[in-house]
Amino acid sequence: MGRFLNPDNSAFQAAINSEIYVDKTGMIDVTNKVINTMQAFICNSRPRRFGKSITANMLTAYYSKGCDSKDMFTGLDISSMRSYEKYLNKFDVIHFDVQWFVEPGNDIENVVSAIQKAVIKELREAYPTVIGDEVTGLPDAMSLVTEETGNKFVVIIDEWDVLIRDAAMNQKVQDEYIGLLRRMFKGVEPTKFISLAYLTGILPIKKVLSESSLNNFDEYTMLDAGVLAPYIGFTENEVKELCEKYGRDFRSVQRWYDGYLFHDTHTYNPKAVVSVMLRDNFQSYWSKTGTFELIRPYINMDFDGLKTAIIEMISGDAVEVDTSSFQNDMVSFGCKDDVLTLLIHLGYLAYDQQKHAAYLPNEEIRQEFISATKKKKWNELAEFEKQSNDLLDATLDMEADEVAAGIEKIHTEFASSIQYNNENSLSSVLTIAYLGSMQYYFKPVRELSAGRGFADFVYIPKPEYIADYPALVVELKWNKSADTALKQIKEKRYPESLLQYTGKILLVGINYNKKTKEHQCLIEELSK
Repeated sequence: MGRFLNPDNSAFQAAINSEIYVDKTGMIDVTNKVINTMQAFICNSRPRRFGKSITANMLTAYYSKGCDSKDMFTGLDISSMRSYEKYLNKFDVIHFDVQWFVEPGNDIENVVSAIQKAVIKELREAYPTVIGDEVTGLPDAMSLVTEETGNKFVVIIDEWDVLIRDAAMNQKVQDEYIGLLRRMFKGVEPTKFISLAYLTGILPIKKVLSESSLNNFDEYTMLDAGVLAPYIGFTENEVKELCEKYGRDFRSVQRWYDGYLFHDTHTYNPKAVVSVMLRDNFQSYWSKTGTFELIRPYINMDFDGLKTAIIEMISGDAVEVDTSSFQNDMVSFGCKDDVLTLLIHLGYLAYDQQKHAAYLPNEEIRQEFISATKKKKWNELAEFEKQSNDLLDATLDMEADEVAAGIEKIHTEFASSIQYNNENSLSSVLTIAYLGSMQYYFKPVRELSAGRGFADFVYIPKPEYIADYPALVVELKWNKSADTALKQIKEKRYPESLLQYTGKILLVGINYNKKTKEHQCLIEELSK
């Protein structure tokens, strides 16, 4: 049993001992299925505070020869699965956190060397007749052990991308580190001495000449979590169970911390959910501890409309993004899409796989973006905010003509001439138009299932503003009439699902005439 070779299970035991522990041991069955196969190389990247280290400690506790974890896993999900006992504490495990080697002396130049020396030292102690003093390379040491004894390794690297992020401008360190990883994992020889490799960090594997530098790894990311989706964060059912146990309002937790969606799996940030359960205070719990200050300069670069895209997302809309050009580092930015893709991997944006679009996942993140834009004054945002505040006031005062004129003004100024006569453009304009609502309302719900159909936009006031601000049900029409929009709201009974939120509801019907480019609006208060 050592620090890096065959560690004990105490780190994972600490997680289990915590007041809130959500069982994710089912993931072990996924890794068991790929042991000693061509799919045994996994990189699972996810944002800060999404349980990366707990997962790494869990895998170490399960596979490591340095401990007996049977009692620990008894009763957890993995213990009921067929693969449970097959690999339990059967492997030489090498587990290290790259961040640990960076912080003591903060000597970036020597991190790669320090990692190899520390692990080889323990390997030499465990296999003194196999590894002589002349062996200085970690891949060589592992290969010799397997050749001599037949023992293969499980390698678990936590925060694997620290050097890619923290030494982004140091090409020497980058090359040395990527070189080590390639020797450890790429090619025919590593398959002889590695049964499973598991890398976890924030960024996907660094690209070299548009291709992954470790292209034999299966990557699971915030763009596509694949089979690991249930293990990226807390699922909706897990959050519902916690809300019931701790007496928290699930809908409030959902608005504040939901928003990451992998196919059919809703994913919540574990740090935020645990904190709101224990503290009963809805606020931003995790993003302030992350890398937002580091990416703020990129947000302030106006790459071909980046600022406008962020304003759209703050308002509640989604923005198309091409994620293919991102080089998986913190320096190679060539366009708006590269910055948006980074924000997705960092967890500040969510990604719709079907629509290839980025959006703000929840209220917690929206508050962070609002704060960021206020600290760095944006003329674009200031202008939109002014117009939007006027529009919201006109809506609340039920001054329909002023609302129509305000939307028409923003439509003319915001939408390009190519997209002006486009239904999607009109929807985007509406989200921008009501930007001023973000202080008092949650992110607008698009196509809310209500009554007998789906309402186009629903604005739900935050709890502290329910007494003073009505819920807004907005229906858009194209080349019809505002009256038709209002009739649809009533006939399909859209407001029924909102009665629990507020005592007052305004129905807003908006029509755009493609031929005249005029907007029409009608507003009514719902009669109960």
